[in-house]
Amino acid sequence: MAELMIRTARHTIRVAAQPKRVYQLIADVNRWPQIFDPTVSVEHLGYAGSGERVRVWELVGGDVHSYVSHRELNPVRTQVRFRQEGTPDPVASMGGLWLVLPKGNGALVTLDHYYRVVDDNPADAEWLAAAIDRNSRAMLAALRETAELDTELDALWLSCEDSVDIDGDARDVYDFLARAEDYPQRLAHVDRVLLAEEVFGIQHLETDIRTPDGAVHSTATVRVCFPETHIVYKQTRPPAIMRAHTGVFVVRGLPTGVRVTAQHTVLLRREAMTGPLGAEFGATQDARVAVREVLRAFSLGTLGRAKAFAEARRPVWASGPQR
Repeated sequence: MAELMIRTARHTIRVAAQPKRVYQLIADVNRWPQIFDPTVSVEHLGYAGSGERVRVWELVGGDVHSYVSHRELNPVRTQVRFRQEGTPDPVASMGGLWLVLPKGNGALVTLDHYYRVVDDNPADAEWLAAAIDRNSRAMLAALRETAELDTELDALWLSCEDSVDIDGDARDVYDFLARAEDYPQRLAHVDRVLLAEEVFGIQHLETDIRTPDGAVHSTATVRVCFPETHIVYKQTRPPAIMRAHTGVFVVRGLPTGVRVTAQHTVLLRREAMTGPLGAEFGATQDARVAVREVLRAFSLGTLGRAKAFAEARRPVWASGPQR
């Protein structure tokens, strides 16, 4: 049987930032969902020396694909090699290299891919080449945009979480959170939800959200659901003030009851500082405070309703012994 053809792709971009800074953004896979539009979520699976294994959920052509990536980090050469396992059809194998080199006062970033296509199918090869080209260009453009923020990045980055303890069952809490189609009837800040779930556990949502000032924002979101434990999500069309918004609902059992946590990570747009998007805030710090307050209101509103839902379904005898 003939060996499958090895195909290659190379994409490059100039970045007006120091190579070390650019490399750090590539190496820190925890920030990928906020930096790179195609990346929905990343989960660490283990470390070995300079290597790591991560599971990545990624948008390809509008669909969510999952694979495990082996990454070898080399800060001296400012490069990251990667090799994927468990790649979905039509990918037979996939690997590549990120390389950052000094260029003038900035850096030149190269992203290489080498891959094989199942059965060397010409139509699949054409589709995959187009998908690699589209995602690579998007990722490099986003990397440049983020790296060139330089010291502004920390001011525009916001992470927060809120938790509620519930005297109920984890299955009921998770069920409440997973049934996004019921949000308009259950949550005061959600006006409309259009849900598509062609693959179980992968949800695509279009949502109209009402902020405390009465404004309505239409957003698009991808959610990956892990029954009874957690739901990770990424807004693929976030509110205008946000460059990126990702989050996770975590349901964790306690000795008695359940703790549910809503976590958010937001990358504000630079315009939040002085441009039209930030006119109502006046400064980045004010924008951070305002966004945090809105996210806290949404989180506690959702978790509070989840608490009421789960505790209402708890059997009466569960709260104490029968007499």
